[in-house]
Formats: sequence, structure tokens, C-alpha cells
Amino acid sequence: MNNDITINYRDPFSVRQAGLKALREKLGNAGTIYFIRQFSPGSGDYTKEREALLADLTFDEIVSGSVEMDKRRK
Repeated sequence: MNNDITINYRDPFSVRQAGLKALREKLGNAGTIYFIRQFSPGSGDYTKEREALLADLTFDEIVSGSVEMDKRRK
């Protein structure tokens, strides 16, 4: 990265601008957007959703389902 800009590391805007510039230089615009999208916070409550999805399954059913998925991958 060029050292042609001074970064005030206590200023989030300055750090963000320098980081985006570095990403664009290395990854291009499309790569930068793809990279940033990987860090979206998502939504919902994973714990509640998981409990609802698994509520009617026994431990043995979960294990056998996992084994079946593993067999299909191979």
C-alpha cells in the first residue's frame, strides 16, 4: 500500500477509507464488494430457530442423518 496518505488510527472514518482503498487496489471493485458482504451480521435468533428445527428429533436420528449426509458427500 502506498504511504501517500496519513491514517489517523483513532478516526474510524480515516481507517475505513484507507482499508477500502487497499481492498480496491488489491481486489478491484467487485472483489471488494464480495469481501465486505462476507461480514454482514445476518438476522434472526439462531438458537431459537435451531431448537424449533430439532425439537422433534432424537439424538440417534440426528446422528444417523449426519452419517447419511457424510456418505452422500463421498
